Amino acid sequence: MVITDDILSFIPQRPPFVMVDKLLYCDEFITQTSFKVIEDNVLVIDDVFTEAGMMENIAQTAAMQAGYIAKRDNKLVAIGYIGAVKNFEVFDLPKTNDELVTTIRMENQVFDVTIISGVIKCKDVIMARCEMNIFIRE
Repeated sequence: MVITDDILSFIPQRPPFVMVDKLLYCDEFITQTSFKVIEDNVLVIDDVFTEAGMMENIAQTAAMQAGYIAKRDNKLVAIGYIGAVKNFEVFDLPKTNDELVTTIRMENQVFDVTIISGVIKCKDVIMARCEMNIFIRE
């Protein structure tokens, strides 16, 4: 079920640096987004979505979760920054027109640091995964 495709109200990024298209699911622990890789994306090189794009896609999915929950609770959407990336593994690089589904899981919250794990799939095949520490600025 698609929650929304009006994603710009939930994330601080703006075109051309938006790496999520739709919010598919969101609760306090798990969030899922989709993203179609297009040819003129700034992180596509020779019709391939780069590793940097995949990392940004996971980070923006986490931002989507924080923004969605903040808006739901009538709070301001906070800005987050990637503090650390751990165990970033890329198994394959998506091509132009591939549809990615990214799932993040909140693993822990310590003060202003959120620890998440993220997985990107394309056609139910894992393309990449990692853990991130995200610092939240209130």
